[in-house]
Amino acid sequence: MIPARLSAAALAAAAALVLLPAAAAQAQMDPTRYVALGDSYSSGTGTGDYFDEECLRSAKAYPQLLATGLSADFTFEACSGATANDLLTKQLGSLDAETDLVTVTIGGNDIGWAEAVKACITPLTSCADEIEASEALVRDELPGLLDGAYGAIANRAPNADVYVLGYPRLFNGERACGALKQPNVEEQLLMNAAADRLAGVIQNKAEEHGFTYVDVRDGFDGHAICDDVAYLNNLAYPPVESYHPNAMGHLNGYYPAVARAVF
Repeated sequence: MIPARLSAAALAAAAALVLLPAAAAQAQMDPTRYVALGDSYSSGTGTGDYFDEECLRSAKAYPQLLATGLSADFTFEACSGATANDLLTKQLGSLDAETDLVTVTIGGNDIGWAEAVKACITPLTSCADEIEASEALVRDELPGLLDGAYGAIANRAPNADVYVLGYPRLFNGERACGALKQPNVEEQLLMNAAADRLAGVIQNKAEEHGFTYVDVRDGFDGHAICDDVAYLNNLAYPPVESYHPNAMGHLNGYYPAVARAVF
C-alpha cells in the first residue's frame, strides 16, 4: 500500500498538473485591460455618433476601434476639452497595477491653440501673434504639464504599456478653402510649423517617461483640410467639431498608426 503521506503528496502533484494548464489557459483568455485617456482627439469629437454628449465620446473614435480589435476590457475616459489638469483630476481613477494598455492625447488645450485657430479664420486679420503665443506656451509651459500628466499615469499604472499619440497638421499649406477662404496659405504654413513644434515636445516628454510616441502626421498627409479627401473637418456644425478628425481621420489616420505600434 502507498503510505498516506506519499498518497497525499501524489494527489497534490496530480492536482497541480491539472491546474497548471487550466491557469495558463485562463491567463491567455483574460482580456487586455485598456484605458483611453485624453482630450477631444481621443474622445472622437468630430466624428458624430456620440454615445456620451458631455465628453463627446464616439463609437468611431480610434480608442473604440483599438479596443474592438484587441477584444479588450475597455474604459473610455477621454473627454472633449480636457487639459492636462483635467486628466490628472478626472481621468486616472480607472488606472491600477492591473492595467495593461493606456493611450493618451493631451496638451492641445493647454497651449491656447483654439484661440489661435479662431484668429486665423477671422477675415482681414493676421493670426501670427496668436500662433507665436501658442508656441511660447509649447516651449515654456507644456513640458512641465506633460511631466505631471505622464508621471501620474506611470505611477497609477506601473505595468501598462503607454502610447502617447500626437496631433496631425491641420492644413495642406497649398490653398485656402471654405466660404471664408481662411486661413490663408501663409497662416496655414505657420500653423503647421507650430504643430510640428508641438509634436517634438510631446515626443521628447513621452520618451523621457519610457512611453511610446505614435506620430500620426504621415497618416494625414494628403488628407488635410482643403484636400480632396479630408480626414479633418473644416468649419463645421456644431462648431466644436471644427478642426478635428472626422470618422475617416480616426479610421484611416489614427487607428492604423496606433495599431501598428500596439500589434
